[in-house]
Amino acid sequence: MLVINDHKIDGIDYIPSPNCEERPKNFFPEIIVIHAISLPKGKYITKNIVDLFTNNLDIKLHSSFESLDGVRVSAHILIPRDGSILQFVPFNKKAWHAGISSFGKKTNCNDFSIGIELEGSDHDDFDERQYNSLNKILVTLMEYYGIKKKDIVGHSDIAPDRKTDPGPRFDWNRIK
Repeated sequence: MLVINDHKIDGIDYIPSPNCEERPKNFFPEIIVIHAISLPKGKYITKNIVDLFTNNLDIKLHSSFESLDGVRVSAHILIPRDGSILQFVPFNKKAWHAGISSFGKKTNCNDFSIGIELEGSDHDDFDERQYNSLNKILVTLMEYYGIKKKDIVGHSDIAPDRKTDPGPRFDWNRIK
């Protein structure tokens, strides 16, 4: 199992994102939202995701990046194709990953969620190493924050009119 210290996972790369803020008073992580991201779409260039989350993405690198000009997003965790783990936002802070969203009767899921991005897309299978890392993180977060398995959801579950990720190629049966 991984170890959380001061709301960060020990022993992994921590790359602070400016795209976060304090959670509202009396809000704590209650759900985990799984996402998929690739930049450009269907291409796995982890540096582009890191640059997006740290506001350093050169929008001139690819025509599809023009729509990201001025966009400020982040996630707590990114799991690249090789299964490594990168953290951008401490778990006690609000990362900007969910956008307009709801879970049950609550809206603005960023206030009470932890966002985990997998480098991937709707069209490709995820790597075995990603599932291994994801499971380690999920077990750790569930134990540390008391989150239940039923409260692990996809971005498509909390924003169904806008999002499809983690997509049909994500195998929910692989979540332990």
